[in-house]
Amino acid sequence: MKTQWLIALAILAGCQKSEVVSEFTGNQASYGLVQASQYAVSGTVTFKERKDGSTTVAVQLNGTDGTAQLPVHLHMGDVSANGAAIAALLNSADAKTGISSTIISQLADGTKVAYKDLLKLSAYINIHAANSGPESNVILAAGNIGVNGTKASSGARMQIGVCKSN
Repeated sequence: MKTQWLIALAILAGCQKSEVVSEFTGNQASYGLVQASQYAVSGTVTFKERKDGSTTVAVQLNGTDGTAQLPVHLHMGDVSANGAAIAALLNSADAKTGISSTIISQLADGTKVAYKDLLKLSAYINIHAANSGPESNVILAAGNIGVNGTKASSGARMQIGVCKSN
């Protein structure tokens, strides 16, 4: 009799639905990051709206390896101008995985920024080869986001050169 109760209890427990609660609203936008130097690095940046009003900025790079941490910056303006002041420092990308993930709710100057605000910015993302030294001027990949941005499906390629200012 005990065995039958245990089996019935196990069946009931197995039939219950598990509820997955997400911190995201489901809104997201992705933009292409194109090769910007002699290094064959490209990828995407995806902005995912969070229920608390902040945004997860997820970078996925292709063509990286090693142990370096690759700085990721959000700059105001258009990538073709290159050299604008940093609007936000994002978490570095791990060269081994090519991944960077940052939750952002404000810019470097303290201005609050939500998902919808990021989509309205005239801005771009740069991924640098290093934090300091000569390699810090090498931009591995870059791409416009917001109103200047091209959705990630674009196969466009541009030459950026080196960053004139961090």
